[in-house]
Amino acid sequence: MPIAGLPPHHPIPGFDDLGLSVFVTTREAGTFGFPEQGVAPESSARWHDLQRALAESGVPRLASAKQVHGTEVLRHQPTWEGWVRHQGADGHLLFGAGGLAVTIADCVPIFLAHEDGPVGAVHAGWRGVAGGILGEAVRALEAAGHAPAGLRVHFGPSICGRCYEVGPEVYRQLTGLETQRPRQVDLRALLGEQAKALGIGRWSADLECTKCDNDRFFSHRAGDAGRQIGVIVRSA
Repeated sequence: MPIAGLPPHHPIPGFDDLGLSVFVTTREAGTFGFPEQGVAPESSARWHDLQRALAESGVPRLASAKQVHGTEVLRHQPTWEGWVRHQGADGHLLFGAGGLAVTIADCVPIFLAHEDGPVGAVHAGWRGVAGGILGEAVRALEAAGHAPAGLRVHFGPSICGRCYEVGPEVYRQLTGLETQRPRQVDLRALLGEQAKALGIGRWSADLECTKCDNDRFFSHRAGDAGRQIGVIVRSA
């Protein structure tokens, strides 16, 4: 679904035949971080510009949230207009037309689309991966009558396994394995294993790394304060 006036972005393939627009903004678009992340207030204007671009393309609503590295997934019905920002959640499901956005730097943006129509966007850092936020989203869809086999899931640009090193306790929580020293870990690979176990019909992952490709994306591990957003849009 073409949308005019979008900020510079990295398009996510594999959803066009479902009539969806899925993308991650790039460094060129500027930061979409919020004040609590210590960034400039002009990022709010970028959010409003995005909402206006969606509205002018016939998409009247956009949802995001103040993220807390948890596992809560919000369930949205299309009952509002404009941009709404919720508190304390890291995932969204939308059962109707509209856009969903998550804020990221090195964490994984997860995009979900069911062949029946619902869409989702999830922010998954190590806590979200260890806590099973992908499973929370899948089970919420299943409870609403949408089986995992009908899902397409994509893990977008995030820090790669070569660049992401964690301490022994985090490594144990993520893998169940013991170590006495820091280890590298690939969050997207772990999410892929979870996707398989959850019975997701089709999943894929970006090759881009926010730290390796720091000229294109903001990376917390590279010292950036800026944030990009992952967005999925379903038209009416």
